[in-house]
Amino acid sequence: MGLRGRRQERREDRRGGGARTFRMRQKLVAIGDDYWIEDDQGQRVYKVNGKAMRIRDTLILEDPDGTELLKIQEKKVRVRDTMEIEDAGGDTVATVKKALITPLRERFDVNVENGEDLEVKGNIVDHEYKIERGGDKVAEVSKKWFRVADTYGVEVEPGQDPVLILAVAAVVDTMTQDR
Repeated sequence: MGLRGRRQERREDRRGGGARTFRMRQKLVAIGDDYWIEDDQGQRVYKVNGKAMRIRDTLILEDPDGTELLKIQEKKVRVRDTMEIEDAGGDTVATVKKALITPLRERFDVNVENGEDLEVKGNIVDHEYKIERGGDKVAEVSKKWFRVADTYGVEVEPGQDPVLILAVAAVVDTMTQDR
């Protein structure tokens, strides 16, 4: 087993096996750019397609074949600090809203249409936070797992929808950098 294998094994021991870790870029995409979300093996698993629309900025999360999975849109007519995540059919899957702002702690509420709501809390600006459902961790976001600048990891617990969790992390990143 090589160094990478042992390091991976230690990471899995530390975090409890079964969770999936994804690598995302900070300040995700300037609208008009594309980029890949990779898993911890370096495989391209989802593509973020930054489409510039006339009315609103849109990020589209696609599978490797280019099939649209989720769409992130800022509703210009809506309350500021709110973004919606829609499915390919245009139906709202979740609404992310900035809930609490203090100098070092921020919280976002995620209203999930057909499921239990999520809460994002921790040090959002530094990408060290948890995504929880009813007090239980469903995902963790950290910059510590990767040594690459402007990169952070999203570890999704087993049984959770990684696409929704990654979309939530992308929304939080986008809403935080807008300031």
